[in-house]
Formats: sequence, structure tokens, C-alpha cells
Amino acid sequence: MTTTPTTEVPFEKIRAAFARGYQSQRQELAYWIDEVEGTIPPDLHGTFFRNGPGLLDVNGQRLHHPIDGDGMIFSMAFANGRAFVRNRFVRTKGFLEEQEAGKILYRSPFGTQKPGGMLANIFDLRLKNLANTSVTYWGGKLLALWEGGEPHRLDPYTLETLGLDDLGGILSPGKEFAAHYRIDPDVAGEPHLVNFGSQMKLGIGFQEDATIITIYEFDQAGKVLKRHAYRIPGFSVLHDMAITPNHCIFFQTPLDYNAVPYVLGIQSIVQSFRLNPSRPTRIVVLPRDAEGPVNIYDAKSGFIFHLANAFEDGTKLCVDAVSYADFPQIEPGENFLDLDYRRFPAGELWRYTIDTNTGTVDRTFLYPGTCDFPTLHPQNQGRPYRYVYLVAAPPGKTRWVVQTITKLDLATGATDVWNAAPYGFPSEALFVPRPDGVAEDDGWLLSLVYDGEQHRSSVVILDARDLAQGPIAQLHMKHHLPHGFHGCFVPDYFGPEA
Repeated sequence: MTTTPTTEVPFEKIRAAFARGYQSQRQELAYWIDEVEGTIPPDLHGTFFRNGPGLLDVNGQRLHHPIDGDGMIFSMAFANGRAFVRNRFVRTKGFLEEQEAGKILYRSPFGTQKPGGMLANIFDLRLKNLANTSVTYWGGKLLALWEGGEPHRLDPYTLETLGLDDLGGILSPGKEFAAHYRIDPDVAGEPHLVNFGSQMKLGIGFQEDATIITIYEFDQAGKVLKRHAYRIPGFSVLHDMAITPNHCIFFQTPLDYNAVPYVLGIQSIVQSFRLNPSRPTRIVVLPRDAEGPVNIYDAKSGFIFHLANAFEDGTKLCVDAVSYADFPQIEPGENFLDLDYRRFPAGELWRYTIDTNTGTVDRTFLYPGTCDFPTLHPQNQGRPYRYVYLVAAPPGKTRWVVQTITKLDLATGATDVWNAAPYGFPSEALFVPRPDGVAEDDGWLLSLVYDGEQHRSSVVILDARDLAQGPIAQLHMKHHLPHGFHGCFVPDYFGPEA
């Protein structure tokens, strides 16, 4: 993958290259990577999983929004300086039904309607579990996650779908289990997985809308240790949370919701949302122990989707989040392949500092550019930290497609950048600590990168201490994977004998 300054290439060519990454990938493949630029670190051992939409159409009927695509799990297993790649669809009930029918049977949350207009969609409130947002390997289970329903369990070696998983009976049918879990690295000497589910309770008559947030905490073996439900006033769209040793933290975006167009089959759920800038964003701080208090703080209005990290500082809580001035929206008449991303609000990284004594919230700007998908060293989850890694627009571009992986030093404000321009488009960069690493940035970053010129994907391995030197290795695949979302790296090797 060659890199060229973005300024030398017209934006339309870059936009068109990015749009090619939304072509469906119908093939399910498995093979050893035999085209490697550079050298795979010999002590990089384990498996990189990632989730995202694999199908952006059903038998030629194109989806209206890429987030409506059926989930496809990707894995790359590393051992002895070699890598084995595999991709496979999550065979959800809806996926199988639509493949058999050869047409769209379900409305989707972000924009896709069934063919036939209003009459085909009116009063049909069913949603397909897309299983397309994230993936985790925990307690011996590989789970594909989507916050609108239960996880799907997969075989970690073959990626075969084994069915819905109720996590030992704690999830009832259709119960939400979010895609954005967090792993606390040290709870009495062992890591815990913390996640949540949220459910809307629409007010009737004079009753106020409310959101039920359920917090789950699991030990290493996958046993649920804590399960607490909290009723929060108001309508909420919750995709992510941050944790500290004592708190779970959510951002309740001030969205207005008119359900009538959705019920009448005119538009999707998400197209019925509008940001209301006259109302504040509310920061909801829930205790990880049921006995603690629930606190809600007002902050500047904005749309918050992804959180980087949070930590406790005496009587203050610090939360770093990507904030948008407005809700990014694809309208009913738009084609997402033709979008001019320069018109969308920029995602900006801010620090929200909550003074728990006074109840006030201060906001500090951290990064001057379009960015998203923040990640960090896993040992600093919920703790004070210095480095955050972002997928960001090229330097100097405030509204652009993301083409760089950027390291931000929160202590000095300095940045270190690897730029995949003009036709490379990185996804979320996962931090993998070196086995003998000590420093916070002593590790590798793994990112699945789409090459819009070659129409294929590669896994890029970067030295997290020095991104500007370029990749340690680029592992070129024989096919492309559509732009995707979230993943994980585990030290277990789930590949054939190396």
C-alpha cells in the first residue's frame, strides 16, 4: 500500500475509493497469509477478531445504511511469525431467512426498509438481530455482539455460528446485551468483563420516558457476579460506556424521538431521531455496586457515540469522549455511497471533568481534528492514562474520511501519525502489549485496513511507540472486507497447526 499526501488527490477520488469498501463480500475464505511486507513480530501470539457488516445488499436490493448490514466475523491467528485468516457470516435467524427468500424481509434500525414503500412497512416493528457490531472471547466463549439483542456464540476456530447465547440463563429472549463491553484489568487480582443492556420505556399519558440500564459483571470464567438494573429518566440511545473501579458512566444524548413515522412505515427508527441543542447532554454515573448512589450531571449539548476512557481523580471523575455537534444522519432519500463526508459534523475528542462535590462539568478540547474509535493499553482501562490511539482524518483535515492512525499524548498534546492516504482506510486500532513490555506504549497496534486502489484488505502491524516509522508488517489478504466496527485480541491461538 503506497502512501501519498492527501492534498495531491482530489477528494472525489478518495471518496469513491472509500465507497468501494462498502461492496458486499459473499465469499467465506480461510488461508495462510503468504504476502507480507516487513516481518511479523515472532512474539506476537494470539488471535485478532473483528466484526462488521459483510452484506450491504440482499440479492441486489441495496441496504440504505451500512450499519444495517449482516455481521461477518474476521479472524487472524498469529503463531511463530505466521498468520492464518478466516472470515464467516454470523448465521442469524434473519440472515438465513433473507438468504432463502432472496429479498429483504426485515426493516433495520438505521435506514433500511422493506421494498414496497409505506404499505409494506406499516406497523411492522420487528428488527433483525444483525450481530454485526463487536466480538469478545470471554469465559471460553466467542460471542458476536449487537446491542439490540442477545449475543450469538461462535466456534473460535471455524467461526461457525452455534446459536444465540443467554449467558447461562441471565438473558431472556430478545434481551439487549451491548456491543461495547469493558474489561477491568484488576478486580481483586483478576480481570472482569463489565457490560450493560438498555431498554426504552416510552411514557404513556403524563408519564415520562425512561431508560432501564442493567449492568452485568463477569469473572474470568464467565460467571456473572453482579447484575443491577437502574431506571433513568428520559429517552436514551446508549452505544458505549466507560468504567472506573467504582462507576459505570454513560452519556445520554438530548435526542427528540417521533415514533409516528417509524410505526407508519415511512422511515426507520434512527431516522426519527433529531438532536435538540436546547437541552444538555446528561452524564449518568452508575455504581458498580448496587448500594451506591446514582448521579446525573448536565454537560454541553452534543452527540456522544464512543468513549475513550475514564478515571477517578479524588473527588473528580474524568471521562474522555468523542463528541459531535450534531447527530450524523443519512436521510431517507440519500445514497450512502454518494455521501460527501465533508458536510458531516466532525467527531472531536473532549475531556469531561465532573466535580462530584459541586456537580459541575468542565469540558476540555483534546484533539484538533476529525477522529473516532479511540483505544488504549488494556491495563489502563478505567485508570489514569497518557496515550490514546485514534482513527482520524489526515492532519489539517477537519471533515474528511478517516485515513490515519494517530497516537495522542494526553500529557503534552503531541501526536504521532501513520497516514494510509490516499486510498487506505484504517479501522479501529487494537493495542496488543508486548509480552515483556513495561511502558504504556510498549506494544503493537493491529488494524484492518481497506485499500481502495487494490480493492483488498490488509492487517497492518504498527509499533505503538513510533507510528510515523510506518508498519512493521503489512499482511495482504486475497480479498476485501467491508468497512467494519469493533474487535478484540486474545492471547489464545485459534488457527491450524503453524
